[in-house]
Amino acid sequence: MGDRVVIEYENPTYRAEAGSGDEQAAARDAFLRSVVWSGPIDRRTEDGGAVVDIGKFLTWDSTGIAAALKQAGQGAFKPVADLSLVDASAARVFPENLELEALLTFSSDDAGREVSRIAPDGRLVSFAVHHSFVKLPDAGYEVRPFDPRTGAMNQVVHDFSAPLDAPIARRLAARFRLEKTDPAAARSTVRQPIVFYVDRAAPEPIRSALVEGASWWGEAFDRAGFIDAYRVEVLPEGVDPMDARYNVINWVNRATRSWSYGQSVIDPRTGEIVKGSVLLGSLRVRQDMMILEGLAGAAQTGSGAQDDAQRIALARIRQLAAHEVGHAIGLMHNFAASTQDRASVMDYPTPRIAIGPDQTLDFSDAYAVGMGAWDDFAIDWLYAPADAATLDRKAREGAARLRFVSDADARNAWDGQPWGSLWDEGADPVQALGHAMQVRRIALSRFGLNVLPAGSAVNDLRRRLVPIYLFHRYQVDAAAKLIGGVDYGFPIVGDGRESAAPVSAERQSQALEALLTTLDPAALTLPVPLLDLLAAQQSGDTDVQHQIEVFPADTGRGFDAGAAADVAAEVTLSALFAPERVNRLIEATARDPGALGLPQVLARTSAVVFAPAEGRPSEAARRVQARYVLTLAELRRGGGLSTTAAALIDQDLATTGQRLRGSRAADPVQRAHDRWLGALLADRERLEQMLKDRRHPVAVPPGSPIGDQDCWLCAASAVTTVDAR
Repeated sequence: MGDRVVIEYENPTYRAEAGSGDEQAAARDAFLRSVVWSGPIDRRTEDGGAVVDIGKFLTWDSTGIAAALKQAGQGAFKPVADLSLVDASAARVFPENLELEALLTFSSDDAGREVSRIAPDGRLVSFAVHHSFVKLPDAGYEVRPFDPRTGAMNQVVHDFSAPLDAPIARRLAARFRLEKTDPAAARSTVRQPIVFYVDRAAPEPIRSALVEGASWWGEAFDRAGFIDAYRVEVLPEGVDPMDARYNVINWVNRATRSWSYGQSVIDPRTGEIVKGSVLLGSLRVRQDMMILEGLAGAAQTGSGAQDDAQRIALARIRQLAAHEVGHAIGLMHNFAASTQDRASVMDYPTPRIAIGPDQTLDFSDAYAVGMGAWDDFAIDWLYAPADAATLDRKAREGAARLRFVSDADARNAWDGQPWGSLWDEGADPVQALGHAMQVRRIALSRFGLNVLPAGSAVNDLRRRLVPIYLFHRYQVDAAAKLIGGVDYGFPIVGDGRESAAPVSAERQSQALEALLTTLDPAALTLPVPLLDLLAAQQSGDTDVQHQIEVFPADTGRGFDAGAAADVAAEVTLSALFAPERVNRLIEATARDPGALGLPQVLARTSAVVFAPAEGRPSEAARRVQARYVLTLAELRRGGGLSTTAAALIDQDLATTGQRLRGSRAADPVQRAHDRWLGALLADRERLEQMLKDRRHPVAVPPGSPIGDQDCWLCAASAVTTVDAR
């Protein structure tokens, strides 16, 4: 523009592909533009080009680092211009892409804890910000329309040249360009195979496990009719992983365990995947080993036995490699696969643990090997050449025999899709919860110094205890989804599966009873010998993960057994009494008087929670009782409840308070506790202030990613590409 060059982000979402030039211009010009930089032309070249200095473009906060830090509660950071510059030594030029990098520094006087832990000086944090200029693919790619029944990733476009009898909004499936050398053959080699390369930084034996697990997709491509169309190799020495010609499985070190990612660089015009990029966090495998040693003991680690934590963790990382590559080749999660005998690597798996007749734990089949039925179906639908009618038939047949539930319907504990859960196992969530509680009981009965490797600090037991004490937490979520649950899919008109079906009242009642067993005070009470071991302290500085992955304590440096019971109760009660679930219970009885309703759930839960307990478990019982009352009080206080739900909860609290104020429990401690809770419920102002001040919060230690509760989509965000031709 004039004597300046302007960098503008294009918006390929709005288009008029089949329209005239005027129609295309109208679609292009009707929406906002994003001009992100402009600069003067330094000089003209003989071929008509222009030379400009884009240093300021490379050093502006293009990825929103300052805003992200502030949103995460890590402080108000501002860019420091004098400490932000282009790193010319990091520039790379490849046949298909240009890579430029800048060092951006930000300052803050109130740096948060996480930033201060990682940066040498939390007041000044410097990030390497990478800019990839990627050549868009040539013409010839065949666009595949998205189908909601297939688990493919997609991007939405609005085509204003669409006929009046066709929707303007349409979705394109994301996939690699995979062309058969003989398009007419049922089975054929391909012109350009899909190859993934494992980062050389991954150490052995992990590197070999990554190659093996990621290679499983070759089975699915082969069954879809592609011969030698997919393979996995170790990245050749000297190859830069930023070269767009290489799909790379990167091995990434972080300060704490975190999510792994499978993502793609995608042509926004067509959905074609240009480059696959997987990031695997190096601490995940160690987290898995810690959990497995907590379950099986550390004595067999490295032995190759069925209960060898290292052997099982490597089996898990094979599955993780396949999972994240699945995202990079175009597939979403399928969190229903665990309910159909491990039908997909795109689920989050928990180890399958059998219980022997002598109460031993058997890990011989802990993780699946190879592709599942859903994986074969998804690859065949996404990649095999087919016309629209064939694709519809495949999707219809696949949906009829295979369940599919992805993130939006599975990731939250309050979701109501009964088959979509994370880290669950088995076809029956109720039975699976009972099995998980049995595994937990056996593991806790043997939990002690045996779960620590030689030379470990005894205080490390506190961290290793958490995933074992809360071993049932994900099955709690799975069972809770039956209550107020509705079995729905992602049908299209005409496929015969349009209507959803509520979970039966009988099934919901079974789930409720299973959930209430997790509040049993005896199950939440740890044996005294273990408490004596958990009292051990550690001198000197502690590992960051140890600081955040242990139970909270109100007992100083001592282990707080009551807080552990509090946390376990919170896991169950927060899932059971999520506002969304409570509202669904009201809606269900409005439609069907015979459905399980909120009054029945409140009455049954109250009866179990306030059942008399004797001996040591009585303290855990009081913790559960207080947590139940505070959960309902917080639910009534918060927004999001229907008026009917609010009225019923208010009534239940009033009735409970009246009963507790008149307590005549024989145990004077129980009697005092009952009357304290009753008085609290009668004093609305005091209760409101307590909830407002969060005087009794429950800090649940992080769970996912297994080996925190929010996923920043372990999968797939499409990276915008720049046409650098």
